[in-house]
Amino acid sequence: MAEAKQIRTLLCIAVHQNFFDLPFDKIGSVWTGFATFMSSVAKMEGVTVLGTIDDDETMVGTSPTGFPWTCYMLCDFPDRDAVVAACNLFRTIQVGDENHRLWRYMRIEARMGRALQIPDL
Repeated sequence: MAEAKQIRTLLCIAVHQNFFDLPFDKIGSVWTGFATFMSSVAKMEGVTVLGTIDDDETMVGTSPTGFPWTCYMLCDFPDRDAVVAACNLFRTIQVGDENHRLWRYMRIEARMGRALQIPDL
């Protein structure tokens, strides 16, 4: 039986203005929520995190509505449902004591495809 192909996925993450509007002593809970997101994705069954990129040193402030994003995770997922579950974490991870969710402070978009094979010339 043929092994199922992984779905190569770039998780693109942007930080909203709501994050930057927080008092400095309140931003830690957002980072804790984001750390929970990254850890949860890495622990998902069948997921391999291939790499991450953080653009925070050369892009300060909110991301535009598209590219460039604030940070990225490149992962292999077992199927589309797993990608959807990873994105859904932004709806379920609680941030702070006011019952906010991660999506109040960040947004996510998944770009799915297949691994591009480099030809052996």
